[in-house]
Amino acid sequence: MKPLVSIITVNYNESLVTMEFLESVRKLSYSNVEVIVVDNASPNDDPDAIKTAFPEIQLIKSYENLGFAGGNNLGVKQSKGEFLLFVNNDTIVPEHFLEPLVETLQNDLNIGMVSPKIKFHWDPTLIQYAGYTPMNKWTIRNSSIGYHQKDDGTFDIPKETQSIHGAAMMVPRRVVDAVGMMTEIYFLYYEEHDWAEMIKRAGYKIFYQPKSYILHKESVSTGKFSPLKTYYISRNRILFARRNFKPFSLFISLVFQALVSIPKNLLKFTIKREFEHLKAFWRAVSWNLTHSSRLI
Repeated sequence: MKPLVSIITVNYNESLVTMEFLESVRKLSYSNVEVIVVDNASPNDDPDAIKTAFPEIQLIKSYENLGFAGGNNLGVKQSKGEFLLFVNNDTIVPEHFLEPLVETLQNDLNIGMVSPKIKFHWDPTLIQYAGYTPMNKWTIRNSSIGYHQKDDGTFDIPKETQSIHGAAMMVPRRVVDAVGMMTEIYFLYYEEHDWAEMIKRAGYKIFYQPKSYILHKESVSTGKFSPLKTYYISRNRILFARRNFKPFSLFISLVFQALVSIPKNLLKFTIKREFEHLKAFWRAVSWNLTHSSRLI
């Protein structure tokens, strides 16, 4: 008997997008799954339509928008699977998507998280993710390996990597039980990197498995370039460093942010007259100044 996989996805105002994802899930060759859709209190959507079209799923309706981590954690609490797959609703999964991920975690108990190759839905010949570089201690940024490069076989070697991709990540329940769920303070962005750091500190490896892939539509719920995205990425970049960098690295990083990154972004948004982004960016910086505890 194959182990049960709990497929958890979060919906926010995108029922049609979610149903396109669920249609691809219906075609999976791996049969022992439960599918959990968490609606994050969508204000302009009717998530009941998802349940009507896909009666086999579990639909959980949150009374408030809990963000990416909170929504997924709500799904974890209702799940029963030995393996938990967190996958964005703006993705399409191919028929044999699950098997390589499950086998990866079964074959090496030291692997705590695994992500598939991620390709762009608008051009499946282009890669979005084939692993991550280490987080830069100055800029608090990492780079997606293979980003916008052709899927020509170059990135087809399974390997350990520095971080996971939140669009699709599988974690054994035993690891979640040992380490804990995602930290909810981030709300959007960087929470999967924070979780990967927690799991690495517990002694597990992060893995990239290109025998599996998904197609990602990318940023459907938040917009590719919105003030909301500017706020959370800017706020959480600094928050990630505060939670995960050692004292000397944190000092270097904060000095760089104060002298280079913050002035550069303030100037950029001002020159471009992108005042909504300017306000969002300053709110993000101010949040970190007014929330001083490093372990929040």
